[in-house]
Amino acid sequence: MALLDRPPTTLFVCVTCRAGRDDAQEPRPGAQLFESLRQGAEGLAVVPVECLSNCQRGCTAAVSAPGKWTYVIGQLDPEQHAADMLAFARLHREATDGLPAWRSRPEHVRKNTIARIPPLPVVAKEIA
Repeated sequence: MALLDRPPTTLFVCVTCRAGRDDAQEPRPGAQLFESLRQGAEGLAVVPVECLSNCQRGCTAAVSAPGKWTYVIGQLDPEQHAADMLAFARLHREATDGLPAWRSRPEHVRKNTIARIPPLPVVAKEIA
């Protein structure tokens, strides 16, 4: 499937994340992660969000695409893990169902996946 035929893959990045720090360091580590990802995100969308509710294991980002599994990844260091997240997002983009082979995922992603969320159904079924 050609790149243009695939659903867009989006990295959602918590830009308010302090990475477990109490100080008011500026820019916040989450904002630094967002900038690092945005700079290398050719073929991917990178979207800032206010909070992904994973404050004890921040920085946090999510990888998502329509009709695919979504992943929430934590403990991301803006300087050390941006390349891992970009690599994982590209693997996610290539996987038809959004389930890249476990062993092909960067080690940090394998060890710090907070959640894997199934895709929404194409047609909502009535709940009895």
